Amino acid sequence: MVKIGVSGASGKMGRRIISLASEYKDLKIVFGLEAKNHSELGKTIDKVEISDDFNNIETCNCLIDFSAPKATLEYLDYAVKFKKCMVIGTTGLDRLAQDKISEAAKVIPIVFSPNMSIGVNILFRLLKIAASALRNYQVGIQEAHHIHKKDAPSGTAKRIAEIINEQGFNIKIEDIKADRYDEIIGNHKVVFESGVDKLELSHSAKTRDIFAQGALLAAEWVVGKSSGLYSMDDVLFA
Repeated sequence: MVKIGVSGASGKMGRRIISLASEYKDLKIVFGLEAKNHSELGKTIDKVEISDDFNNIETCNCLIDFSAPKATLEYLDYAVKFKKCMVIGTTGLDRLAQDKISEAAKVIPIVFSPNMSIGVNILFRLLKIAASALRNYQVGIQEAHHIHKKDAPSGTAKRIAEIINEQGFNIKIEDIKADRYDEIIGNHKVVFESGVDKLELSHSAKTRDIFAQGALLAAEWVVGKSSGLYSMDDVLFA
């Protein structure tokens, strides 16, 4: 039985991870974490108690984190201290935070992805193939999310740009069209266009469950792995 801790437990993603974990016979959520003075401390979500005691991380095999950038780095310190693996789905992490995650991955195994969705990570693969073959095409990246999302463009859109640029393109962050309206979970579209044709690759999230399911799959996969920085591509295709 793999014991899972969830940080950012009372958020939308944390709640779905806790709820969906019951569908995995080899996984068990053993605690939820939130910041000190959080309104949900001491309450339970599907019988999982929410605590602010970071020392609980010692009792799990893997910590799944969907919190906030500053909190993620605090949880990371404890995961390294107790030699526990992590699955990090928090977005909006700057370069310094990403460097700290890379450094921690020298000690513990970490799955870090801007998007835990299985479908989106297959999209990443398809985009690499398309970009390698369509080098003379114009490329446009569009994304749309709910009005509450703080970062724009999304981490997923930035990763899409990175994948395409690795094939010789020069897409800048400011070239990405980012929309924020209504309660959209997450839409991403890439258009490759020439004078004679147009290829569109896109993904639309129907519910947040796709991210929760991906995170649980990653947690199940990473336990027992050697230290290192892994992606959802490793989880799905390694």
